[in-house]
Amino acid sequence: MANPARPELAEALADGLHNIGDAARLSGVSAKMIRHYEAIGLIPPASRTFAGYRIYSDKDLHRLRFIKRSRTLGFSVKQIEVLLGLWDDRERASAEVKRMAQAHADDLGHRIEEMQAMQRTLLELAHRCHGDDRPDCPILDDLAGPSGS
Repeated sequence: MANPARPELAEALADGLHNIGDAARLSGVSAKMIRHYEAIGLIPPASRTFAGYRIYSDKDLHRLRFIKRSRTLGFSVKQIEVLLGLWDDRERASAEVKRMAQAHADDLGHRIEEMQAMQRTLLELAHRCHGDDRPDCPILDDLAGPSGS
């Protein structure tokens, strides 16, 4: 009989736990990233079978989906660590979560504005370039900066 603290894989799966492949498929997070998130502490260390295979509970999958959604929204790993702490703290006020979300949205807005400015500049440079067999190119001239530098 297997040690109940470290079941055989078949027993763990029969009890509703998931191996890393199933956890990856069900959460949308690759097995490599699951191991990474475990290594950096975003998810707790996985339980192990008697043979050492990682096994995950539905609670672990829920946490992985939270991380994936947060990454999809552009939050950094450090921000996700804070968000997970807030999510785990059922006594916390939502004001801090809102502040983080608003600050992140504001940051995204600034980055979008910067990217739009880059796009406008590149479109203008592309418009000024003849794109023919001549060697002169306003795009390369602009990248080179003012002459004499």
